Amino acid sequence: MAEEFVVAGAGFAALLGLLALRCPIGLAMLVVGCAGYAHIVDATRLLAYLKTTPFFLFANYTLSVIPLFILMGALAERGGLARDLFTAANALVGHKRGGLAMAVIGACAGFGAVCGSSVATTATFGRAALPELRRYGAEAGFATGTIAVGGVLGILIPPSVILVVYAISTEQNIARLFMAALIPGLMASAFYILTIWVVVRRRPGLCPAGPRVSAQDRRAALRAVVPVLSIAVVVVGGIYGGIFTPTESAAVGCVATLLTGLLRRSLSARAVVEAIKATAETTAMIFAILLGAEVFNAFLALSQAPDLLAVWVSEQGFPPLGVLCAFLAVYLVLGAVMDELAMMLLTLPVFFPVITALDFGLTGEETAIWFGILVLIVVGIGLTAPPIGLNVFVVSGLARDVPIGATYRGVLPYLVTDFIRLGLCIAFPGLSLLLVRLLS
Repeated sequence: MAEEFVVAGAGFAALLGLLALRCPIGLAMLVVGCAGYAHIVDATRLLAYLKTTPFFLFANYTLSVIPLFILMGALAERGGLARDLFTAANALVGHKRGGLAMAVIGACAGFGAVCGSSVATTATFGRAALPELRRYGAEAGFATGTIAVGGVLGILIPPSVILVVYAISTEQNIARLFMAALIPGLMASAFYILTIWVVVRRRPGLCPAGPRVSAQDRRAALRAVVPVLSIAVVVVGGIYGGIFTPTESAAVGCVATLLTGLLRRSLSARAVVEAIKATAETTAMIFAILLGAEVFNAFLALSQAPDLLAVWVSEQGFPPLGVLCAFLAVYLVLGAVMDELAMMLLTLPVFFPVITALDFGLTGEETAIWFGILVLIVVGIGLTAPPIGLNVFVVSGLARDVPIGATYRGVLPYLVTDFIRLGLCIAFPGLSLLLVRLLS
């Protein structure tokens, strides 16, 4: 047993060393995985493995859902659907104190139902909403912090690219994971809006009330948002209702988003080409990480370290919730220094067998789904928490006059509610599993 852990530990050390040298995570996992595979067996069998693995990995039909959801979000961004969502939300609550910030959260939640990417959601609303927040006197750090946490809803509200990758990596049902994510995602939206209400009540200057919109303009704004809400209902509702598979739903959403943009003349041919190019670049990056993770996971499987660790933890009698919280703490630490997709793919081969071997009073599938939602929540926290917080860097790139420290201070009140939500989802697995049990 000691030898297996030494080999696996050396692999992780080499991987972290390559990452410290700024090697791309996909390439680092591929190199270490190949070296470890060849060490345990031999180079000839490694070459035989590499001859077939990339083809069978990328020919997997389920993976087609990733570029489709990315394309749908890219088309929605360039078609002005995010701007329409913010305008409608602003027309409803923007005249209240803190209403502009609440409108950002509401619009991000709606956009998350057609996007699936936190970075894309953050960048989109950084351009669509930040100028309005600043124009009506919102404090700079509070405005950028609100957009950064609002962007997290891009992965918390289904569909979510992170959940798709988790489902493929752990061989879980994508539709059931989307069902499980809805209630925690809506909780995040509600908690963020409640945070704004509490913070602005104590410090009114953070986000003053905007101008009241006339009834005619409000009706026009609400009519303009009907198409994007209809797309969200079709995409998410089609999955929940069993009408579409996730891949079919993503394809329908792409076509609907494209037609909506073309009919409204808000989506030019050039914008469509740009969306396709952006989708290709993002998909290539994700697939490169998936290939590296596949080879690295094969090396770990040959070392047998994850299975042995799962057996050892089970035999020690550790409290299952204690083990779970320890793993989530590791995710919080890694999320401060590592990309969320790479972090998840790096740790799942070790953590997932251990979690599924423990008794939480749930079935094996329920445990896997519940753990996936907890990982998603923790990944969302890592996107905004210091010292890295990818969403914070994205919005800071758009608001260069706002010190990044001010944005982190703007994020802190939301992080408090994030940890409260995480604690509730740990203590009450039914929050994640309710829809799965009702709709399955």
